[in-house]
Amino acid sequence: MKSCLRFLMVALLGAGWLTPPPSLAQRDTVTVFAAASLADALQDLARQFKQQGLEVRLSLGSSSTLARQIQQGAPADLFFSANPEWVSYLDSLGLIERDTRTDLLGNALVVVAPKGEGFRVEPRRGFDFAGSFKGRLAIGDPDHVPAGLYARQALQWLGWWDSLQERLTPAADVRAALAYVERGECAAGIVYATDAGASARVEVIATLPAEAHESIVYPVAAVKGPRSAAARRLLDLLQSPAAGAVFEQCGFMLVKKAVPVEEKKAH
Repeated sequence: MKSCLRFLMVALLGAGWLTPPPSLAQRDTVTVFAAASLADALQDLARQFKQQGLEVRLSLGSSSTLARQIQQGAPADLFFSANPEWVSYLDSLGLIERDTRTDLLGNALVVVAPKGEGFRVEPRRGFDFAGSFKGRLAIGDPDHVPAGLYARQALQWLGWWDSLQERLTPAADVRAALAYVERGECAAGIVYATDAGASARVEVIATLPAEAHESIVYPVAAVKGPRSAAARRLLDLLQSPAAGAVFEQCGFMLVKKAVPVEEKKAH
């Protein structure tokens, strides 16, 4: 998929965000720990938030790994997870500013194959998925990676899990699962639709039914600490219509309608 950057520039210009950058002394810095599947959208947005005097540093990986790092004291200001459970986990430890928690985005699960090597898949019970291809299936590690947890739920719901267990290649995060397929190391993979859309080296051969797994929701929340004010400012920007348009252009679904920053301040 083409970079979201061109669309982003248009959206931000229309919103009046692109203004001369403030001096370095005036800039706030916010460290965001975010799910790997958010990489493209957040990297594009970070380049533009810098124009608003907000320096965004990204640490990307599996939501579970990032949550444990925050638990151990890693310097995160904002946590953007691909699964609500890990935000709830940090909340239970008293590490999250509870009033900032927002379910922001949604996603879908798709089956991918290396470009030009697709095969027929019918995402329904009774279809012999294991028999439709040779080789291994890449998924996020279902023991802790959100994309892998959703994939396991879908495979079990479809009745495909038992026949595939010995052919799974668990990955550290969803981008690693995608890379296995891109390199041809796995004949197929189950990843988020947004990750598949960002790669020119794979093709989507099926979309798994939404009812086959829990709803894929991306919550975001400020982490308790000295930079929570800057984190709240970034949260406002992430929920703005301009950022929402970028997320949608990158393939995400908005869980709720974006609210202009000015309108939030008025309430």
